Amino acid sequence: MDANMPRRREPGKSLRIKVISMGNAEVGKSCIIKRYCEKRFVSKYLATIGIDYGVTKVQVRDREVKVNIFDMAGAERVLQGHQGVLLVYDVGQKDSFDALDTWLAEMKQDLGPHGNMDNVVFVVCANKVDCPKHRCVDENEGRLWAESKGFLYFETSAQTGEGINEMFQTFYTSIVDLCENGGKRPIPNSSAGFTKEQADTIRRIRNSKDSWDMLGVKPGASRDEVNKAYRRLAVLLHPDKCVAPGSEDAFKAVVNARTAVLKNIKISLLLSVCVSPKPVTQAPATISQRERRNHTPARRSSHTSTLKADPPSGPLLRK
Repeated sequence: MDANMPRRREPGKSLRIKVISMGNAEVGKSCIIKRYCEKRFVSKYLATIGIDYGVTKVQVRDREVKVNIFDMAGAERVLQGHQGVLLVYDVGQKDSFDALDTWLAEMKQDLGPHGNMDNVVFVVCANKVDCPKHRCVDENEGRLWAESKGFLYFETSAQTGEGINEMFQTFYTSIVDLCENGGKRPIPNSSAGFTKEQADTIRRIRNSKDSWDMLGVKPGASRDEVNKAYRRLAVLLHPDKCVAPGSEDAFKAVVNARTAVLKNIKISLLLSVCVSPKPVTQAPATISQRERRNHTPARRSSHTSTLKADPPSGPLLRK
């Protein structure tokens, strides 16, 4: 068991755990913590310098849990000895969502070669869902990223309090379960119901630049190549066989992409037929005028018999 993991305790005994929050600036990490610990929302943004700290007590089943919450706010090193990580992004800022991979990579690096991220409970918090008009990261995209890694996922609003209590209660319960189970959390994808290949394919389709890219074929591919690529994706993403978040939308997008590409191929073939040059036929050999005079037999004049002979001259006229 990890040396930083609280030792297994008897039911009913108090437990102390450490939780850290990570994410880009202005995504609402401190606001989420204050909403939960102090039951209030701070509308004025004040950048957290260094590490913000909060303490609270919660009841999980028959056990009292003392929670220390640390907001890292870009601290150079991740605190070690924690049992839970809260990954927060703003649903209205795509770059804050994309940065989650970077935060995980930095955490793994800070933990060192002996650090084990499998002994930590992760929860992904899609914050600021109270502003739907500004949303650019939908629920399917966020949930897919989280569940494909075996992380918990919640949609929250620090301003309205939506999802905050439910998220923390599930978060702490999972941490207590982990501690009571010797520091082991479920293997990623063991309960997700979908594979990493399906999750990666859905993300690739969402980020495709055109229909060709969506099907995974190059422009100019043949009908057979297009249909082959479509069948592979259909088997992988059909809603009857895939329960990954966003699989239904991805499948519809693949169907539409196939239709568009096949139509494009058909139009290209028709245009190639219309603009193709007509085959040149060899003109029959012509005979020059001189050759015609030399080779054409002389014609007999049909009116020579009707011509009158010149009258005889001289003595023949005298008799």
